[in-house]
Amino acid sequence: MLTAITLTAWGQIATPSTARILVVGDSLSSEYGIARGTGWVNLLKQSLTSAQIDTDILNASISGDTTSGGVTRFKRLLDKHHPSVVIIELGGNDALRGLPLDLTRKNLSTMASQARSSGAQVVIVGMQIPPNYGREYTTGFKDMFETVAKQHDASLVPFLLEGVAADPKYLQADNLHPNELAQPQMMRNVLEVILPLVKR
Repeated sequence: MLTAITLTAWGQIATPSTARILVVGDSLSSEYGIARGTGWVNLLKQSLTSAQIDTDILNASISGDTTSGGVTRFKRLLDKHHPSVVIIELGGNDALRGLPLDLTRKNLSTMASQARSSGAQVVIVGMQIPPNYGREYTTGFKDMFETVAKQHDASLVPFLLEGVAADPKYLQADNLHPNELAQPQMMRNVLEVILPLVKR
């Protein structure tokens, strides 16, 4: 299932004070299995608007996407939309497929580097995986996001699902994807990090 949600008329000319935010993610950001308009990206737009922060947000997230998929379309998105802030929420599907950490790290680094070169500020969204993947892989996966963020002077959301991952009431029937109840907390996890960037 592929989904991409545009929250604003991105092609319209923005004022100099408008923060243009590009979200490149997977099912956690594409409103997989939940009603349209209830996902954390849409809630982020609403929260920033309530705070009187003018933003355009393009949600270019695709359910099932990996970091390799993100790399193949990332430069085109930058060239087309010229965002001032880029939120990279990818990597979870790499782990589910057992892909090498070096490959995931390289892809995240490539996207962060391209975004920085375009003049955008970068937010890396961290993920964590269950311990059944093995301690070395689990720890390496968790630490990878911080490593990439530091390498590219990017902001870091330590764990998108902080406050929801361990509670079944926040999960869909597959016990994997967050439901609508989880979205406000996910939004707050990102909002805390992105607010200083869009207020500049």
